Amino acid sequence: MTAAALTPHCCSMPLQRAMTDFGADHAFARVPNKLREHYGIEVPDSAARKTTLHHARQMHAQQVDVAEPLKTKGCAVMVAEMDGCMLPIVTIAETEGNKRKQKKLHWKEARLALAHELGNATPQFAATFGVSADDAGQSLLNCAVAAGFGTQTQLHSVGDGATWIADQVESKFGTQGGYLVDFYHVCDYLAAAAKICEPNDSKAWIEIQKKLLKNNDYQLVIENLSPHLESDEIQDSHAPVRACRRYLSNRTDQLDYKSAIEKGLPIGSGEIESAHRYVIQARLKLPGAWWEAANAKTMLTLRTVRANGKWDDYWGNLAEAA
Repeated sequence: MTAAALTPHCCSMPLQRAMTDFGADHAFARVPNKLREHYGIEVPDSAARKTTLHHARQMHAQQVDVAEPLKTKGCAVMVAEMDGCMLPIVTIAETEGNKRKQKKLHWKEARLALAHELGNATPQFAATFGVSADDAGQSLLNCAVAAGFGTQTQLHSVGDGATWIADQVESKFGTQGGYLVDFYHVCDYLAAAAKICEPNDSKAWIEIQKKLLKNNDYQLVIENLSPHLESDEIQDSHAPVRACRRYLSNRTDQLDYKSAIEKGLPIGSGEIESAHRYVIQARLKLPGAWWEAANAKTMLTLRTVRANGKWDDYWGNLAEAA
């Protein structure tokens, strides 16, 4: 059989696994070189693409949409984060009156969730693509349950202030969940406002406000901003003091940094921002890469299966079923 005729159904399982392994991390066009270098096998990039996407779809189909009801106490404290990033998507459509196809390039949001017991450096991940905020919230709950969330677990979540994340934490976890605005995101607002509030020594002014926030004296920070508010005639995009004051005033129930620090809980969302880079962007945002939406969705599952340490389980189950 020639290499051009290879399909997922005629390749050996070890070869399928190798192709999918390389295809999960590298552009499909690079997979043949990897196989040639490591195994001395010749395959076209089309076979690598078909095989990788085939198993990505299989993994996606095996996902659990709704986690089992909580039955155990679970761990005492859990850290959870969720955030979105934009992926490059291509839509291919035929124009009216002829069969010529046109490509439309746009961006669509993927949402990544992570959860782990406090002190455990190995999180569980879940990714969604093109779904509602409620479905993304459900993926966070699924992720938390997989990481050990139970009936007695207190969940600590940190985010960039997006209202949909805070709403989902409240909706899915109730009194067991708490949400904190990313401290460093707040600092970005303070840095912009400082140029007006204290232009001669903005760094010192920022440090004062940061200390106040970490002591839960956010009302003093709001008061320190108030005398410098821009006039109503100035547009919001040119009014950093107003933007900072509004941001804090609208989130006073999400600024309990003092308690988080005392309990050894994170006050920044750097973990999820880093995870976006190595779980999603390292493969789905390669230079020049554009994805069909269906393929992006299944590749997200493939990447999270690997990140969750479920790679061997998937191939082991296939071997048992063969």
